[in-house]
Amino acid sequence: MNDLSIENLIKDCEKRLSGAFSNAENIAYINQKKTLEAFRKQKIALRHFNGTTGYGYGDEGRYALKRVYADVFGTESAVITPNIVSGTHALSLALYSLLKAGDKVVFVSGEPYDTLKSVVDTGEFSLKNLGVKIEYIPLLNGAEFDFKSIESALKSEPEMIYVQRSRGYEIREAISVGAIAELKRFIDKRGFKGILFVDNCYGEFVEENEPTNAGADIVCGSLIKNIGGGLAPTGGYVAGKKELIDKIEARLTSPSIAGEVGSYAYGYQYFYQGLFVAPHVVCQAVKGSMLIGAVLSELGFSTMPKAYRTPYDITRSVVLKTEENLVKFVQAVQRCSPIDSFVKVEPSEMPGYEHKVVMAAGGFIQGSSIELSADAPIKEPYNVFIQGGLTYEHVKICLKEILSSIVP
Repeated sequence: MNDLSIENLIKDCEKRLSGAFSNAENIAYINQKKTLEAFRKQKIALRHFNGTTGYGYGDEGRYALKRVYADVFGTESAVITPNIVSGTHALSLALYSLLKAGDKVVFVSGEPYDTLKSVVDTGEFSLKNLGVKIEYIPLLNGAEFDFKSIESALKSEPEMIYVQRSRGYEIREAISVGAIAELKRFIDKRGFKGILFVDNCYGEFVEENEPTNAGADIVCGSLIKNIGGGLAPTGGYVAGKKELIDKIEARLTSPSIAGEVGSYAYGYQYFYQGLFVAPHVVCQAVKGSMLIGAVLSELGFSTMPKAYRTPYDITRSVVLKTEENLVKFVQAVQRCSPIDSFVKVEPSEMPGYEHKVVMAAGGFIQGSSIELSADAPIKEPYNVFIQGGLTYEHVKICLKEILSSIVP
């Protein structure tokens, strides 16, 4: 495919996406306003950027950041800390804190992604091995909650309903906040008194509201995905009801000290600044994802979410059908990375994954998924997952490189 054909195809798709782009920009405006109001309400000042050492008693930066996050999510409380090292860590921390032997959790979006399976039901340290009962209810047609099966599961009075918004390595749509609101109404009408728990990774600021605005009791995520804005150097968050956050903080440190401790010598500027720019950065990633979906769909590739449909997270999957094309796709993303562009990535074993994985992650923050990245398990139908993009322009440049690599 020559450069002129690529340029013309991209321009045509951009014209067709103009309405969707405008909607994404309006969502970013709403979320930017919400974030700014949280900063103003908590009177964030330069002193909040200061780091602390040792125990971190009286760490004003950490305390204020918790309050800002709670305001953004519309919750009673939050824990946000660099001591949570990833999204999987945030999820496992919350699950281990809130469930005990004899409790039951129902996963209403199917099985969790690979790195969480050892937390849930495989291995010595899994919830299942600790005596927690696990039930999985797959989505209908990969998109909708199976309310009939959920109603049946509620008869056993589970302590938790678990929703995973994003798709992991499944070929399905992400779950919208509207769908979570519908689920909340459904379970409430049937007397559910437990915890509605949402894995919010890849979903923050993609819509006007968050799952907590739709009735979720707990949401978890990573700071090197959406909500860190590409600036947060590490960390994770959990937001929700105070009584639940108190339990989570007690497990994060110890019951006697809980959220009163936790230092970070390097300071909190990038955590605050990353949160502030996140609505705009997420908008860039969403627009880039829509362009990739439209262009590849026009060329006959199957993508998820479907082309020209507004996404509910920043991740897009593309079925490439051959291992050769899959590897070429990921290698093209790496070549277009600002960092380590000269590295030729190859499939390899990865901790927590069942198959070899090929991954492009040439970002400023190691493993940052809000920066443009791509990864895929080496298995049929050779489905690649591409996400992020700090700027729309970077995604567009990379798309051209991808097309030159995989389209004759």
